[in-house]
Amino acid sequence: MTNNETPKILVVRLSSLGDIVLSSPVYKNIKAKWPHSHITLMVKPAFKHVLAGHPDIDEILIAKKGIFANIRQIRAGHYTHYLDLHATFKSMVMGFFSRIPNRVRYEKNALERRLLVRFHKTSPVLERHTLDKYLEALKAWNIDIKYKTPQLGDWAYKNDSLGKKVNKIGIFQTSFIGDSVLTTPLIHKTAKLFPEAKIVVITRPQTEDIFKPLKDVDEIILNDKRGWNKIAGVWKTARAIKKSGIDILLVPHRSFRSALIAWLSGVPVRIGFSSSEGWFFYTKTVPFSWMIHDAERNLSLLQGIVKEQFTAEKLQMDYASSAEENVERLMNDFNLKGKTLVGIHPGSAWPTKCWPMDYYVELISRLQEELGVQVVLIGGGRQDTDAGEKICQLAKGHAASLCGKTSLADLMALMGHFKLFITNDSGPMHIATAFNVPTLAIFGPTTRELGFFPYGEGHRVVEVKNLPCRPCALHGGKKCPLGHFKCMKDISVEEVFMNAKQMLQSK
Repeated sequence: MTNNETPKILVVRLSSLGDIVLSSPVYKNIKAKWPHSHITLMVKPAFKHVLAGHPDIDEILIAKKGIFANIRQIRAGHYTHYLDLHATFKSMVMGFFSRIPNRVRYEKNALERRLLVRFHKTSPVLERHTLDKYLEALKAWNIDIKYKTPQLGDWAYKNDSLGKKVNKIGIFQTSFIGDSVLTTPLIHKTAKLFPEAKIVVITRPQTEDIFKPLKDVDEIILNDKRGWNKIAGVWKTARAIKKSGIDILLVPHRSFRSALIAWLSGVPVRIGFSSSEGWFFYTKTVPFSWMIHDAERNLSLLQGIVKEQFTAEKLQMDYASSAEENVERLMNDFNLKGKTLVGIHPGSAWPTKCWPMDYYVELISRLQEELGVQVVLIGGGRQDTDAGEKICQLAKGHAASLCGKTSLADLMALMGHFKLFITNDSGPMHIATAFNVPTLAIFGPTTRELGFFPYGEGHRVVEVKNLPCRPCALHGGKKCPLGHFKCMKDISVEEVFMNAKQMLQSK
C-alpha cells in the first residue's frame, strides 16, 4: 500500500452474535490508525443489524451461501486489506482467492479447543480472551491497541421513525437491589432524550424505594413476584402496563417472565436484550455484551430508538426526607456522630459471595485499633441481622451493627456518612457508588468481567487473580462447586486492610 492510498479494509466475522459484538473495538483501533480508511464488515444475513450502527464501520456486506459467490463480491470491492476474524476453512479460502494484498487472520486455536472438548486437555493459549486474540491480529499491520473493550453506542440501531409523539416510556426492572440501582442511569438518560414524555417504572415492592424519590419518574407499577403473585402477577402487571398507555417499553431484565409480560401488555415498541430468555417477544432487540458495565449495558437499550451516540450517565439516587430523620436518630442512639465511619456489608443473597466471617472480624479489629475508625455494619433481612450481631460479638465491641434497623431509604441516607464502604459483591455496593462513597469490593465467585463491579472512579475490587474456576456462576451459589472456596479464602485480611488504609488516607 502506498502512502497516498486510502486503506479499504474488509473484516470477515460471519457469525455468531457474541463474537460479532466482541469485535467492535477492532474497528475503533483501525480508525485510530487510519482515520480515512473505509471499513466493510462481512456477516451472515441474520446478523446484518448487529453492528449496522457502529460509528467506525462504513459498510455491511452480506455473505452469500456459496463460497465462490462470496469470492466474486469480495473481488468486486477492490479491498486493500483482509482481516479474517472468523478463521474457518471457508474464510481462509475466501481470503486466499480474493487476491487482496494484505491479509491477516486471528489465531483461533481450533485444535486446542477440540482437544479440550474431546479429551479435556488444557492449554495456556485457551486462557486468552477471544477479544485479545482479535486485537493481537492487528499488530501485523502495526496498529497500536488503544481500545480494548466494547463501548456504549458501538452497536446502535439505525432508527426508523416511531410515527407518533411519545407520551410515555416504561422501564421494566424487577430484579435485585443492585440491578435496580444500575438502571437509574437509563431512567435519567431517557428523560433527557424525551423531555416531554412521562417515565413509568415497573419494579418489585422491595425495590420501590430506589425509584420513588427520582424526579424523572412519574409513575411506578408494582410487580409482586412472591408466592401466588409470581403467576397471577403476570396478567395483573400486563394489564396495569396496558392501562397506563405506555408507547415504548425498555426491558433491562432478561427473564422470560419479564418478556412475556411485555408482550401481553401490547405496548407497540418493546425493546430488550438479544440474550433475553424471551427475546422473541420483543419488537426490537439490542446485543448484550459482558465486556461493559451493567449500567452501560442498560443504557444501550436506547440504541433501539435513537440515532445519536451518547456516553454513560453517572449513578444518581435520592431518598425520602423522612429517611434522614431516621438516620439521625440511629446516629444518636449508637453514638456515631463526630466519628470517622467505615461502612461494611458482610452479607449477600448468595452465600458464596460472602467473605468469611472471621476474616471480617479480624479486619474490623485492625481498622479500629490501627486506624481509629468506627465500623458500622449494615444489611437487611434476617440473615444479615444474625450475621451482624455475631460479628459484633466476635469483634468485641469494635463495630456497631445497624443490620435490620434500616429500610432501603434509610440505607441510602446513611451512605453519605461513610468515608469508606467495604462490601461483598451485593446491592449495597451499587448504592454506595451511586452516592459517591469510595467503595472497596471483595469479589469471589463473580468477576469484574460480568459487568457488575463498582461503577465510577476511585473504587477498588479485591479478588484472586488467575483462579481458573472463576466465575463459577452469574450470581454465585449456595456453596463452592469444587468444595475449596479458594476464591474467598485466598483473599487475605492483610490485602483488604492495606487497600482500605490507602483509600482512607487518599482523602
